[in-house]
Amino acid sequence: MLPREFDAATRALAADGWCVIENLMTDVQTQALASECTAMHTSRLLMPAATGLDRALTLLRGDSTRWFESRNLSAPQQAFVDRIDALRIALSRRLLLGLVDSESQYAVYPSGAGYARHLDQLHQSDARVVSAVFYLNANWLDVEGGALRLYLADASHRDIYPRAGTLVLFLSAQFEHEVLPATRQRMSIACWMRQRAVPVGH
Repeated sequence: MLPREFDAATRALAADGWCVIENLMTDVQTQALASECTAMHTSRLLMPAATGLDRALTLLRGDSTRWFESRNLSAPQQAFVDRIDALRIALSRRLLLGLVDSESQYAVYPSGAGYARHLDQLHQSDARVVSAVFYLNANWLDVEGGALRLYLADASHRDIYPRAGTLVLFLSAQFEHEVLPATRQRMSIACWMRQRAVPVGH
């Protein structure tokens, strides 16, 4: 990692609470992740996604997911985790966020599926501080839909399309967001950078 590699992202996150990074992984690394995600999905290793601490199935979202297992990472997953950890350390040091670890999962949305407007910070837990979504979809066109829609404080929104190699960062407790339906299958890695949890309301 270059010493000041993530300065622009750090400044944007401090000023706006969200940003986009285009060069987290190489094209070869991104393709390796996409190929692995596709293979796992084809083999039915991804499961219908759930929400909340109780992992309840819900109609709010239509994706299938598989968590990265920290003690059993594949080579493509390890490369991603290494880069995310470098970013996490840089953000934590420069913004004093107290980020101690991260968790990641593959997510696959079939054509027509989405995820209704929500916050990433779990009820009764403030562990998730920074949300990150890394996209794996080659040759994605805006007309195919599937944008991540971030709702901003001024009542406007921003749509980020899921093109391979794009990473979106935003503060988990601040930004409601949704996944808009797409006309083709949509793949990503969802990641959360976490602090030591302090139960909300205590």
